[in-house]
Amino acid sequence: MDNINWKGILESLLFAAGDEGLSLKQVCAVLDLSEDEANDTLQDLKKDYDENDDRGIYMTELAGTFQLVTKKCHADYLKKLVESPSVSSLSQAALETLAIIAYKQPITRVEIEQIRGVKTERPIHTLTSKGLVKEVGRAEGTGRAYLFGTTKEFLDYFGMNNLDELPPLPENIVEDFAQDEADLFFEKFQETIDSGE
Repeated sequence: MDNINWKGILESLLFAAGDEGLSLKQVCAVLDLSEDEANDTLQDLKKDYDENDDRGIYMTELAGTFQLVTKKCHADYLKKLVESPSVSSLSQAALETLAIIAYKQPITRVEIEQIRGVKTERPIHTLTSKGLVKEVGRAEGTGRAYLFGTTKEFLDYFGMNNLDELPPLPENIVEDFAQDEADLFFEKFQETIDSGE
């Protein structure tokens, strides 16, 4: 298998895949390896983790997918990190996702991604781990996707008694956005004309 660091590449891929993990077929496709070569690389990486007690993560196989996960013996420290006030601030992506869930709940991840225009796995994971959102059911239809909604902790976090206290959304929010985009276009167009380009 040449002198390529397949284990290092595989580790990067597993890290990037996060909770979804990677199947053997995905590993084969991305690394362009046979199933035997990919499986050998996966087992070598797993062995490295298993034999090194100093590592904080290990590789596991669940339902045909391989994932990097944290060791259970570090659970108390991970819990302290999640509950620490110093890390309680939310990223812009998490805040956007939380706002969509609050106003549109119950809502699926795909619906959130359609509104935001980007993937939302990590923000949803962050919000779930902080107890601000939770799975509230399953959507009807093919795949029966999880539906997400806010929690009591969400209300506590934002000092509300119920969801009726959410500030109203502007009625013409879509039109305002479209107008802002048009204004920006014409402003740039005018700058181009003025500069003689």
